[in-house]
Formats: sequence, C-alpha cells, structure tokens
Amino acid sequence: MAGKEYLTGCFVGSHFVDTRDALAVEDKFRLKALASVSVATPDVAERALSLAASYQPTAGYRRAEILRRVRDRLAARREAFRDLLVAEAGFPLRDAEGEVARAIETLALSAEEAKRIGGEVVPFDGAPGGAGRMGFTMRVPVGVVVAITPFNAPLNTVCHKIGPAFAAGNAVILKPSEKTPLVANLLASLFAEAGCPPGGLAVLHGGPPVAEALLADQRPGFYAFTGSTAAGASIHAKAGLRRTQMELGSIAGTIIMADADLDMAIPKCVGASFRKAGQVCTSIQMLLVERSVYDEVRERYVDGVGRLVAGDPAEAGTDVGPMISVAAAERVEGMLGGETVLTGGAREGAVLSPTVIERPADDSRALTEEIFGPVACLVPIEDLEEAISRINGTLYGLATGLFTSDIDTAFAAARRLRVGGVHINETSSSRVDLMPYGGVKASGFGHEGPKYAVREMSEERLITFSGLSG
Repeated sequence: MAGKEYLTGCFVGSHFVDTRDALAVEDKFRLKALASVSVATPDVAERALSLAASYQPTAGYRRAEILRRVRDRLAARREAFRDLLVAEAGFPLRDAEGEVARAIETLALSAEEAKRIGGEVVPFDGAPGGAGRMGFTMRVPVGVVVAITPFNAPLNTVCHKIGPAFAAGNAVILKPSEKTPLVANLLASLFAEAGCPPGGLAVLHGGPPVAEALLADQRPGFYAFTGSTAAGASIHAKAGLRRTQMELGSIAGTIIMADADLDMAIPKCVGASFRKAGQVCTSIQMLLVERSVYDEVRERYVDGVGRLVAGDPAEAGTDVGPMISVAAAERVEGMLGGETVLTGGAREGAVLSPTVIERPADDSRALTEEIFGPVACLVPIEDLEEAISRINGTLYGLATGLFTSDIDTAFAAARRLRVGGVHINETSSSRVDLMPYGGVKASGFGHEGPKYAVREMSEERLITFSGLSG
C-alpha cells in the first residue's frame, strides 16, 4: 500500500475539511503508518450539525437513486475498497471481498426501502364515536441521526447505518472508529459523487471527545451505536429521551446435537469461529457439543482449525489476519493463561493464531467475558437443556446457532433461547443483510437490516379527518 493517497479530512458539506489535529492510522499487519486523519474540531462539528439540522430530504425515489448510484460506484471500485480493508482493518482478502459484497447489497436494500416508506389506514368506524372519521398513519424522518460505528465491519456496518437513515429522509453524521476511518471517507466520497445534498452526510473523526460533543448537542434525534456494552450504556444514558439503537457485545454460542450432520456443521463452525480474526459479535465463543459426539467433533474441529493459515492478510492463502492492534492481541493472549489449549495460542505482533481451548471453568474469563478474538471454547454438554441454560445464563443475548436434524429440538430451542436470533443448522454468526439483526439483555436493542432500521429511524404520525361530507 506504499505510495497510496488517502482521503484524510472530515467530510462536511460534500467536501473534505482538514484540521490542525490528526490521528495516525496504521497498517494492522505491518504496524506502520498508513495516513494521518484530521480530528473534528468544535467548529467543524458545529458546521456539520448546522447543515444536518437544516437538511431537507428529497423525494423517496430520488434518495433511492442516490443510494443506487453509491452502490454502483462501490461495485466499480471494489478492489480499492478491498485493499483498504486489508490494510487498515487487517482483513484477509476473502474477508475483505465479502465485506465489500455485503456492503453493495446493503446499499441496494436501502435504496429499495427508500421507495417503500408508508403507513396504513386506520378503521375509525370500527369503534364507537369513530363513525364519520377517517385517518391514516405516515412515517416521517427523525431528523438528524448520529451513527457511531466500530472497527470490525468498517464498511458494511457503516452502510447499515447510513443507508437506512438516508433512505428514511434523515441527515446522517457518522463517527467511524478511529482505528478504521479511511474506508468511511472513501465511501463518503461516493455519496458526494452520487449527488447527496450538502448536509445529508457528514463524517467526523476522532475519539470519545467527538462522540461526547455529538451527544451533548440537542439537534440529533437518534443515536445508532455499535460497539461495547459499557460504551453503549453510557451513550444510551446521555441520550435521554432521544431514541437509540444499540448493537452491543455477546458471548455467542453454537450447539451441535448428537443427531447433527457433522459434515455440514464442523466446516461451518470452523469458519464462523475465526472470520475477521474472531472480531465479530456473533463469532462462536462457546461451541457446545452433545457428549456422545464430543470426541469426534473435537478431533475434526481442532484439525480444521489447525489447518487455518494466520499471517499477512494481503496473501491469498491467509485465513486469519491480525487483530485490530497489538494491545488487543495481548489482551486476548492474556485470557489463555491456565486454560487447556488444544491448538493455537501463539502470538506474533497483532496476529494471534486460531486457538481452541477445552472445557474452561464456568467462572473463567473465557466463558464470562466477550473474547472478541480468534479463540473458541469447546464445551461438552449432556443435553439441550444444559446448552440453553449456559447460553441464557450469560449477560448477553445476540444470536445462537443450533445443528440438529430433529424438528422438536429446533422448536424447543427457538422458543426457549433468550437471544435475538436462533439459526437452525447454521452458526451463531449466520447473517443475511436483509434480515432483522439485534439482541436482547446486554446485547442491546433495536434492529439492523434496512427494512427494520428504516422503521427505527423514522417516526409514525397519525393523521385524522372529521366532518367530511359524503
């Protein structure tokens, strides 16, 4: 990536603005500087907020046209986005290509939803006193949406915030992770090329002080946040009566029952445990295996994990790249002390080899904290009852996978697991971008998925008419 030129300013009023303060962005594998990105000053933030507050959305079909143009431009520049994700996020080529493909789909789905926003007729004559009245509901924009996004999906998660918010007629102020700001700027440039009106989108860079400034201002009406539970709880508290959407952490589990198709289940579990170096909220942290097939699953799963290649994400054969920083890799490495490591556990710089630990204690950090790294825990279970108890016993509730051939087992799990999504014969990390995606308990509330996010980022208004002749 040497010699590359990057967009490094804050994006305000359809232009990039440089400031006196900057933050360094590293190549996550080589641990060398890629660029320095301008940090939003109070003046820059105020201009972004003022433009957003005065933004008047165009018609839905025009918003759809803009989103489709952004999608088409992203598709035309997919290699540039892929290479940037490899460098600044540390994604292996396959993960980066998948991220770009999903972002293209998310923008396409958002464009479709921009044309479908509507309400319903209310049957007033169905109630006493309602005769002679008519009414309907309509959905209107919330106004200004602030989106605070993480490093682990710095393109697609950004599209899941910007796309539905813009589709619903809102102005959007994005504060991307300071670890991965460059891809957000490249996306913003596509919005400018596609004809997004000034004020429709701003991108402000910086750490917590920038987020605090956006929270302190009263003009935003909605906060969409993806990140840690602690940070999400703080943002939610400071938002007051303003609306929030929180997609937070997880200790995700996937269950393999004795009647599962192991030829299907095990390869899926290997992939879902270590995609993006395990830095995915729904990565398999607990692989819960019914005891009668535990030894076979253990052998085949560990063998599959041992075949994964960790290292330079720019190499075509690499399966697992670096974590977001050396400090993050050291944190996860520190969680392995005293555990039975079946494979992996070696660290070089920010790269931690794919690691499987066996039967950690119930009160261990590995089963009570979100690992958010390339580590999975193998845990034998007696039956579905134990699996449900273990998953429901965590603070979190984002998603669970279940492999079984028994329909009664599947429905029992669907009814009793307290999570946002139960995926039968898929892993906890299964996701299609059109589906509703969100959690319960400490995993947050509200949903991503363009159709569902558009409803979150708009308000329902009732209109009634009385005294009409005829």
